[in-house]
Amino acid sequence: EGDYVRYHYNATFIDGKTFDSSHQRGAAKVGLLGEGRLIAGIDKGLQGMCVNERRTITIPPHLAYGSTGADTTLVFDIHLLDLWNKADLVITKTITTPKDCKRSVMRTDFVRYHFNGTLLDGTLFRIQVNSGLTQNSLVGEGWLVKGMDEGLLGMCVGEIRNIVIPPFKAYGEKGSEIPPQATLVYDVLLVDIHNPKDNVTIEDQVVSESCTRRSVLPPEEQHIHNTYIGMGYVISGMDQALLGVCTGERRRVIIPPHLAYGEQGAGDIIPPSAVLVFDLHIIDFHNPSDTVDIQITYRPEVCNDTTAVNDLGPLSLQLHPGGRHDYENLQDAVLGADKVIDGLDEGLRGMCVGEKRLVTVPPHLGHGEKGATGVPSSAVLVFDIELVSFEKGVPPGYLFVWLMDTPENLFEALDINKNQEVSQEEFGEFIKLQVAEGKGRIKPGLTMEQVVTDMFQNQDRNKDGVITANELKLKVDEDKEREQLRHEEL
Repeated sequence: EGDYVRYHYNATFIDGKTFDSSHQRGAAKVGLLGEGRLIAGIDKGLQGMCVNERRTITIPPHLAYGSTGADTTLVFDIHLLDLWNKADLVITKTITTPKDCKRSVMRTDFVRYHFNGTLLDGTLFRIQVNSGLTQNSLVGEGWLVKGMDEGLLGMCVGEIRNIVIPPFKAYGEKGSEIPPQATLVYDVLLVDIHNPKDNVTIEDQVVSESCTRRSVLPPEEQHIHNTYIGMGYVISGMDQALLGVCTGERRRVIIPPHLAYGEQGAGDIIPPSAVLVFDLHIIDFHNPSDTVDIQITYRPEVCNDTTAVNDLGPLSLQLHPGGRHDYENLQDAVLGADKVIDGLDEGLRGMCVGEKRLVTVPPHLGHGEKGATGVPSSAVLVFDIELVSFEKGVPPGYLFVWLMDTPENLFEALDINKNQEVSQEEFGEFIKLQVAEGKGRIKPGLTMEQVVTDMFQNQDRNKDGVITANELKLKVDEDKEREQLRHEEL
């Protein structure tokens, strides 16, 4: 007694003639047992029935309509569809739950879930799981029926739960796409959960022991994973998640929808109102204002001569980390001649023979946004360098410089056979002798033959294969004449 029931029926007389049918009416009958609202025979006949049970109830006249019904015996074929009591609560049963549940649903949380919905008799009224779409809603804010608000509380992401909701905590007498006064049964899979007040969550953080610098917000615009922090290039949650990272660090980042793609989602990949989980590995980061960072790991006690612009240095060079110095394949670098990237050019200056350095080069002083073979775009480069030896250079535009005073009569010194003209052979022998005796040096990176040929052609002004006294001029004198002419033109 006191239970509400919803059932279909066919009512006939003893002779089988139908006089009433809920099927013909198009709606199931709803009644309250034990309160005198049903004919006594139906009231007694329904007691003890289970949902989906079918019964034939034969009711004598005194338990039917009595003398007002012509003392007629009635026969009811009953199919019980639903059963509930006003004292009923929402019933939940966990089918599966994840082992690691760090957070469960609370009031004011926003949830996304898949579900299948049936009536108590098993009639399916909605399939949400196979649609690929989730049900998205706030909990405890009146967006859902009261029973669903209660049934979702305490759920974990990944949990599957069976929720049974009595009609007065569902759609009640009005119903919707389901019948009035229907108990609802949901199988729910919780996809994700967040609260509009949530911030970015960082988990499983692994930081390198050598972390000496962490990323920050502008005005120092940071370049991380080919994106800028705090400039609107990535979702705001990722902006926050990348703050304070170190090179080599790993972290898991959980971003609520309002800090990600919100209610709109992103194309067919990210659904609306989705919580996003990123596993990040920070490769490197830099600032466009960064300069070359030089760490001297070894410097000889005696260091009288250091590298400068235009010097040529064979050096052992490798990208950091790991590996051995390759002394059999030394690399030559001419400083200040655009032969190496700008950052490495800067990092090689002021070195002694035998000195070792760790040189960190930001992308704008390395290979930039385009990268190079074996070097990704916007990569910070770290070079492990040892200077094996170097040759002092010459000023720009010079092929040979004197280390001692120039001979008082240079032409006579060049004219070995004293015939008043200098052949290329004589010119070459003279230059080689000056270098051998330490009186002069040629431009690093060029062979003696290249230097002699170029210098001779520069001095043989009429191109007759010999140099005369009138043709011969020191480059320093040529530069002075050129400068004087420029002033006269001005």
